[in-house]
Amino acid sequence: MENTTGQFMFVLNGLNETATNKHIYFAFVLIAYLFTVFVNSSLIITIFLDKMLHEPMYIFVSNLCINGILGANSFYLRFLVDLLSEVNLISYCECLIQICFIFYYVFCEYTSLAVMAYDRFIAVCKPLEYHSIMTPQRVLHLLLFTWLFSFTETTVGALLTSRLPMCGRHLKKIYCSNWPLVKLSCVETIGNNIYGYVLMFIHVSEALLIIISYVHIIRTSLQSKSGWAKFMQTCLPHLITLINFNVALLFDVLDARYGSTQKLQTIRNFLAVEFLIIPPLLNPLIYGITLTKIRSRILKICGHRIKAIG
Repeated sequence: MENTTGQFMFVLNGLNETATNKHIYFAFVLIAYLFTVFVNSSLIITIFLDKMLHEPMYIFVSNLCINGILGANSFYLRFLVDLLSEVNLISYCECLIQICFIFYYVFCEYTSLAVMAYDRFIAVCKPLEYHSIMTPQRVLHLLLFTWLFSFTETTVGALLTSRLPMCGRHLKKIYCSNWPLVKLSCVETIGNNIYGYVLMFIHVSEALLIIISYVHIIRTSLQSKSGWAKFMQTCLPHLITLINFNVALLFDVLDARYGSTQKLQTIRNFLAVEFLIIPPLLNPLIYGITLTKIRSRILKICGHRIKAIG
């Protein structure tokens, strides 16, 4: 049995195939990271500066972008360091920290999408009551619930993993992930497995609430042309974001638990990082392009900048 404290190090075997092209990978990864941070930050700043966008829907979009930056940082920063390193090692402490950030990003993303579905349900199905229900206090409470609930889920998961003694040190990924780490344990992981099922129940319940919300939203929207236009304008971006994140996360979960080791490591790496790369990159683009108020505000800012340069 090996000790999990002190200078215990894990080997990230998923980085083996990047050994010969690390500088090329580094350039592409750095560009992707900077662009992800730029588009999310641009949307956050646009919403923050424009008082016309200080509505619940746009505040929740801003929160989603903040979480997207967190998710990008939890993967990209360490990965960029690893690409420039001669050895693919990560300490036990750094591994747990990365797991915590990734945990928090996933839980916060899913809960945020559930809260946004609730907001859209009220907006479409109860438009006359919307402003009396979605008050600034209610919005703040929903945001606090999203952050604190995700933090609690993360803390419990991290504590359960941190108590496990390790008998292996080779992780077949390009970053630290909870399930591969748990599988290296020397002891039974019943507590971790039970907690995994608890998390599955919680987030499946959230998924069911989202589905029920959208059944009502679509049913209400189909009753009039204006209702359907409102759905296409404000609900479709959220639906695309939801599907995008679920599909990306599902790939990682299925590959981690049931994936074949015969599969090319490059394919496994892509499946493992898709939920950390694609949603944070696409979410601000989806909302920035499809939401009229945000799009017009961004175009107005760009127009002023072009005139100033000219």
